[in-house]
Amino acid sequence: MSIFIKQIILSKMKQISPSDVFHYSQEYGFTISRQQAQEISNYVRRNRVNPFERKEREKMLKDLSEITDRETAIKANQLFQELIKSYGLEHLFN
Repeated sequence: MSIFIKQIILSKMKQISPSDVFHYSQEYGFTISRQQAQEISNYVRRNRVNPFERKEREKMLKDLSEITDRETAIKANQLFQELIKSYGLEHLFN
């Protein structure tokens, strides 16, 4: 089952649009521009990011801080951790 869930997450990441990113930023209280949403979407779709591995998540968050700012990257990581816990998916992430 965990492989199936991982595939769904990776598929969603590869399909995320700038409008999705912008929508989620507003929904979860982040302040980003439409241009930043475009850059984040492009980054996630172009790069082979494995969010299930700590080192790759850290690199992704570092790159996110370059697209936006450090504070936004920290908030995104906190939200990510909260979502993992709220869905009971801690076992999927190293």
